[in-house]
Amino acid sequence: MIRFVMSSIGGLFSWLVTAAFFGALVLGAIFWYYSSNLPSHEQLAQYTPKTISRIYNGEGRLIDEFAQERRLFVPIQDMPDLVKNAFVSAEDKNFYHHKGYDARGMVAALIDAVKSRGQNVRGASTITQQVMKNFLLSSDRSVERKIKELILASRVEEALSKDRILELYLNEIFLGQNSYGVAAAAQTYFNKTLAELAPHEAATLASMPAAPSNFHPVRNMERLQGRRNYVLREMWQNGYISEATYQSERLEPVRSVQNGDFPPFREALPPRDYFTDEIRRQLSRTFGEDEFFGGGLTIRATVDPAMQDQASKALQHALEDYDRNQGIWRGTGVSIPADRLTDEASWRAALAEVPTDKAPRDIEGWMPAVVLALGENDARIGIEGIAEDDDGHWVPAKDVQWARKLLPDGKLGRKAQVASDLVAVGDVVLVRAMTSDADGSFIRWTLRQVPEVQGSFMAMDVNTGRVIAMQGGFSYQASVYNRATQAMRQPGSSFKPFVYAAALDSGFSPATIVVDAPIEINTPQGLWRPKNASNKFYGPTPVRTGIEQSRNLMTIRIAQEIGMETVAGYAERFGVYNPMRPFLANALGAQETTMFQMVAAYAMFANGGERVEPTLVDRVQDRYGRTIYRHDQRDCADCSDPNLAAGLGPRVVSNRERVMDAITAYQLTSMMEGVVKRGSGKGVNLPVPVAGKTGTTNDAKDVWFIGYTSNIVAGCYMGHDNPRSLGRGAYGGTLCVPVFNEFMKEAVKKFGGSQFRVPPGGHWVKINRFTGERLSADATGDFVVSEYLRDGQDMAGLGIVIDGGFAMGMNLPLFAPGEDDVGGTAITTSTGQQKVIPKKADFGTLSSGGLY
Repeated sequence: MIRFVMSSIGGLFSWLVTAAFFGALVLGAIFWYYSSNLPSHEQLAQYTPKTISRIYNGEGRLIDEFAQERRLFVPIQDMPDLVKNAFVSAEDKNFYHHKGYDARGMVAALIDAVKSRGQNVRGASTITQQVMKNFLLSSDRSVERKIKELILASRVEEALSKDRILELYLNEIFLGQNSYGVAAAAQTYFNKTLAELAPHEAATLASMPAAPSNFHPVRNMERLQGRRNYVLREMWQNGYISEATYQSERLEPVRSVQNGDFPPFREALPPRDYFTDEIRRQLSRTFGEDEFFGGGLTIRATVDPAMQDQASKALQHALEDYDRNQGIWRGTGVSIPADRLTDEASWRAALAEVPTDKAPRDIEGWMPAVVLALGENDARIGIEGIAEDDDGHWVPAKDVQWARKLLPDGKLGRKAQVASDLVAVGDVVLVRAMTSDADGSFIRWTLRQVPEVQGSFMAMDVNTGRVIAMQGGFSYQASVYNRATQAMRQPGSSFKPFVYAAALDSGFSPATIVVDAPIEINTPQGLWRPKNASNKFYGPTPVRTGIEQSRNLMTIRIAQEIGMETVAGYAERFGVYNPMRPFLANALGAQETTMFQMVAAYAMFANGGERVEPTLVDRVQDRYGRTIYRHDQRDCADCSDPNLAAGLGPRVVSNRERVMDAITAYQLTSMMEGVVKRGSGKGVNLPVPVAGKTGTTNDAKDVWFIGYTSNIVAGCYMGHDNPRSLGRGAYGGTLCVPVFNEFMKEAVKKFGGSQFRVPPGGHWVKINRFTGERLSADATGDFVVSEYLRDGQDMAGLGIVIDGGFAMGMNLPLFAPGEDDVGGTAITTSTGQQKVIPKKADFGTLSSGGLY
């Protein structure tokens, strides 16, 4: 019997050994099969996760960030132990001891699943396995993926350190709310850095990897609190925190940004604007979208925060003034249903849902509101962010009497007398508090609306090209279209300086006489008869007067004389066009360009003719701090010299290309100073010398002014996105000059200004600005102007009359003293007669460039 039992045991053992052998053989074959076609784990050693690109202003303040996956990469050596220990306790308490997989954990998970009959299925993946799944494999639940995961985990444990594996895990893992990695999640949920987290906050983050949507801090607060306390208990039992800490931390409530306990991180950033969005557009082209949105770039912008605010305000004031003068009420076009106006909580929630393109929140002082009730004369409103009081908030009748309502059929209603003539109950409106200029006390709430007319403004340093301010429209939230860089518009007469620059380099002087007389040109579209803005002709006139009074006919004759190919060459050299079509109408600014290109080109007039490239970015660094772009390419000859003599600064050598003669640049600047003093830009009023040029296109569809001091150049454009006339009285001088004035008054306080630098190689001559004749050195009077001529140019260009080959109008009278081309202005002709210049002229059969 004993022999039989022993024989049976021996046979069973043999079968077990054989089964184990074949089982091991089969298991080995499975692992060999799957291991032969696995992705390489070696790429993890060079892995660089997608991280946030951040933009800082010149003061070093964070102003915007861009990311596809919101991640802040933190090296493992900078990761607080508290955070590391929380995740290890929650996800893989044997992480520092196993070889990539936890056999005991897998067996325990299997037993739990069997005991609960599948009701309690929990994962048994280690942190290393999760890294494999996230980086190298898919997330599908299959035996095949699990086998691959085990194989790769064991390989990675041999190739990488535990710290490197944990670094990959903590920076890659998704934790909800578009937050990838623990640093971004700490900012999203608590608006804190990792070093600022309390143990219960670190445990909260460690609760989320398995299913962030199941542990939302508001919708699933109780469930999250239970999971958090479990993680805290594990941290205590694993020796990472004391029992006292565990007991106190588990009693802490679940606090989060989402529940209103902390201010959102985004609130600390200014609203996104045209400046940072244009940086996004340009750098995405330069580096590629993947690198910009995921490369962790650190971008130092050129924007000056105070000047950017001033630019937006100046443009907004002008656009709103124009819109209000039209007297048309359009409102927001949004209404809130009556059933949501029954209580304050309901209408506030409804108001918060109104999109920013309908009710922008980025205009200082403006707030969305809803009409709650209409009285006999006034309208009661509820205002976003403003608490209700006993009397409520009201828009009085006097605030609506400037407008007529635009009806659905496109017609205008009668002029409003009471609030109900413009608004109805439920209408979403924009309001601003009107205050006293004397003491700032509140007067009343006043209705506002986003203007239909649009525009842009841009300012930059003339020597470095650093753009200090850019406003691409009335409100970025209302319209992200950047009219400074994207809108192609006719510059009109603001292009004329490039024609005059070409002429000055071709032998003209400011005193050269050009005939101002009728012109007829045959074109494929018909006979073109261009005219001056005044609809008058003035006969032989000095070049200076031609640009000061923005004479179209003189400009065309000059362009004809020197050749449109020459003009086109200058326009392309300055970057205004690429290419410029050599048609005579384009001498008047008929071809479209952008504000960005025009302002950059004017900067080269201001700095004496040297090329300057406009930039919104000073420097770009990659995620490792290496500089990959720097705008300033000047050489510092002595910066590395440790023995620089006391009192001496380093020599900075500029290697900029010269795009025009320095004397030509000064002559042009001097003539454009005359535009500001006596011509179409004479509304400019600054304490430093200013030069500039207005532009008003055919039928006033576009109006411009671009001007500069010795340090700053700035430009303004206004017009409808779908071009149409701005109406009577719309000129660059009436609409854009006030914007330039408002901005530059503050810019001059900060950046100063001086007389424009006079280059060597010339001499001064006094000229009669009405006749072009040379005067004696002691001549005085309003008709006297000092011109800077090249040496050897005493007589060149003086007394010569340029007709451009049109042979018309040589017998017309000279431009008379006191004459002004501004529409509707009384003048005195050379014969002593009083004449009034009409306000408008057209361009005949062709739509072309600038009238004035």
